[in-house]
Amino acid sequence: MKKCYLKIVSGTALAVMFLFASCHSAYEVTKAEGRMQPIDSTYDVAPDAEAMALLAPYKAKIDSMMYRVVGTAEMSMDKGAPESLLSNLVADVLRGAAAQVLGKPADMGLVNMGGLRNVLTEGPITCGNIYEILPFENSLCVVTLKGVYLKQLFESIAARGGEGVSGVKLRITKSGKLLGATVAGKPVVDDKLYTVATIDYLADGNSDMTALIQAEKRDCPPGATLRGLFMDYVEQQTAAGKKITSRMEGRITVED
Repeated sequence: MKKCYLKIVSGTALAVMFLFASCHSAYEVTKAEGRMQPIDSTYDVAPDAEAMALLAPYKAKIDSMMYRVVGTAEMSMDKGAPESLLSNLVADVLRGAAAQVLGKPADMGLVNMGGLRNVLTEGPITCGNIYEILPFENSLCVVTLKGVYLKQLFESIAARGGEGVSGVKLRITKSGKLLGATVAGKPVVDDKLYTVATIDYLADGNSDMTALIQAEKRDCPPGATLRGLFMDYVEQQTAAGKKITSRMEGRITVED
């Protein structure tokens, strides 16, 4: 049996797969080493000229897309619990986007703070800015829940100290307990059906949103990514001569 030695840089699953592919049954693995290889600005000091020339036309095309200005932010907006300008804005966009499924906005919009990865700064908004804020391929999902499970959803949001919501108001404690909740200003009725516009990641029960798995109905229109919906919203507002803005409205308040 032949012996095989493989040195792995940045030991990854890919390297392990390569190990097994290279050192198949005809070989015996005698040793394996690995180390982390930092990928940072040191690689920019002496870039490979041939590689840069090869990538140049593709970079130019991407830059022309990413630097395209699609709107203007009236103010800087960041995420933060229990409520923030950016999370309010994105939750509003999701809630409004449910109209393509329901013919009207959903009762509630929901986005997790962890899905918002950058600040929307005051001034011009480029496509690149939107990709930085919403880098994941999360898609719109409209779920229909009974009120009893909606209350459980609110409890999960309270336990996490707040998430991005629209159409509802929650009162929570510092310790993460739900004190009260309303939808469109009204108390939640256990056997009534409510619609929640969120992303597929949360609709699958991730980030402790397991109540969403109890949906009576779930509709996730193909191709409706959150990033695309947000881009559409910005362009529509811009076409109407409006800047992108948001407000703090006491959607989630923390009480002692």
